[in-house]
Amino acid sequence: MPQQSNLLGSLWMVAAGLLFVAVTITVRHLGSDLPAIEAAFIRYLIGVVILLPLILRVRWRALGRATLGLYCGRGVVHGAAVMLWFYAMARIPLAEVTAIGFSTPVFTALGAILIFREPVRARRLAAIAAGFVGTLVILRPGLQVLSPGSLAQLAAALCFAGSFLLAKQMTRRESTGDILVMLTLFCTLALAPGAMIVWRDPSWVEIGWLALTAVFATAGHYALTRAIAHAPLTVTQPLTFLQLIWAIVFGYWLFDEIPDWWVVGGGGMIVVAISYLTHRETVAARRARRARLEAPSLPQ
Repeated sequence: MPQQSNLLGSLWMVAAGLLFVAVTITVRHLGSDLPAIEAAFIRYLIGVVILLPLILRVRWRALGRATLGLYCGRGVVHGAAVMLWFYAMARIPLAEVTAIGFSTPVFTALGAILIFREPVRARRLAAIAAGFVGTLVILRPGLQVLSPGSLAQLAAALCFAGSFLLAKQMTRRESTGDILVMLTLFCTLALAPGAMIVWRDPSWVEIGWLALTAVFATAGHYALTRAIAHAPLTVTQPLTFLQLIWAIVFGYWLFDEIPDWWVVGGGGMIVVAISYLTHRETVAARRARRARLEAPSLPQ
């Protein structure tokens, strides 16, 4: 039944949001004692161990030079994003990290227009503009000094958008499973040199928290996949706003972080823009599919 399926999708999306906030909580708990790039490297190295059985199944000889180049490039971009995110997470409140992170889909939509020459619709441009306004509301340039943590998270959002655009290009030829496995592997390799330069021996407690981060992140991506499988994006996308609510609640409860209403308002604007953009893209895709089905077939 559609209603039951939508309910399951919504529950999976709520679970995904809680798991992703759990990731931010564990990283925030670690603080800034461990260098950001080293923490990111250890987190992805643990991911490699978890996915090792799948990595061993990859048919390396079947991969062309161009494909390997895309995997390598995405690993570098995504690795930079994760490192910047770890840096921001240790320096600014949970709610601000989460709210600025909402701008990633906005940057991704803009990149799809500029790079893949996707159709430029007025509604899409309006949603992108609203998302940028929401980002400016959060950062408030000119009204406050932009902190290194805020700038790092904004740069992370841009890099994550670049990673998603590269993934979209690869989905035309590669399977989703291979893309996920290769991202983990190449992201680890990309982070390794920088981690070795600033390396300090982590404690077993720090390794344990980073392992927990890897588990939460993997479970979060699984829950997100299940949510998308059970319900349309128009149903699940608005629920991403709950991540900001969880971040505010847990930030206040665990770290005594007072919610910033500029952050809440700007984050809300971005979520509304993303939800509207998702709704319009879904409607456009449905109309295009209906038009193809209703088109008269040519005589044989």
